[in-house]
Amino acid sequence: MTAVDDWERDLAAAGELTPELVDRLIGLHGDRGQRAIEAVGERRVKEYRDFTVVVGHEDEYVVEEDACTCKDVEYNLDPNDPEQLCWHAIAVRIARAIDETDDHDMWYSDVRDFM
Repeated sequence: MTAVDDWERDLAAAGELTPELVDRLIGLHGDRGQRAIEAVGERRVKEYRDFTVVVGHEDEYVVEEDACTCKDVEYNLDPNDPEQLCWHAIAVRIARAIDETDDHDMWYSDVRDFM
């Protein structure tokens, strides 16, 4: 079990972002953790039938099983280290753990066609 799995389990048990868990997230993930917490608080984690999407300030990012379409994953993170996650993937884990995803009963691929 990784440190990420550990905080995710504790977060699900608590059902909310407690001050202690916020401190752990930021301690482990730094600025990425802070940005993820803000995204969850602003309901920017969208769950569609086909994808989970995190709305960033400049674009929307598809997250599947901790893989993300952002440049941070592509250029900065070690794909072999399960504890290195972009803030979008962290936000998805947080939102799912505390049941705070913004659910949409539609296909994201259909929504994306309109954008």
